[in-house]
Amino acid sequence: MTVKVQTHNEGSRTVIVLDGEINSTTSGGLQAQLLPFIKAGSEVLVDLTGVSYVSSAGLRTLLIVHRHAQQLEAEITLSGLSEEVRFVMSATGFLDFFRIGDATEGERAGR
Repeated sequence: MTVKVQTHNEGSRTVIVLDGEINSTTSGGLQAQLLPFIKAGSEVLVDLTGVSYVSSAGLRTLLIVHRHAQQLEAEITLSGLSEEVRFVMSATGFLDFFRIGDATEGERAGR
């Protein structure tokens, strides 16, 4: 199984849409695909609407992406968290690392 990654730009923001499970099998490849989009001062929205499951390996990948963004003073927003993904991230404290938003929030605000 893989995580499908689609990207597009909305103004200066890069939107990354993920579809699949983020687990020990998929997390390494996903990390390699995400990191190039995190550039100095960039704004990135990661849409997790299509992600039904995140394992501890997936959380580690998201943490690495978060730390990379911090080093580059980039901003990452996660959106579309399912109840299960939100619960796992909340229980482990990972929600505190990220800005959580709605995929259409930026469009409505004109970002």
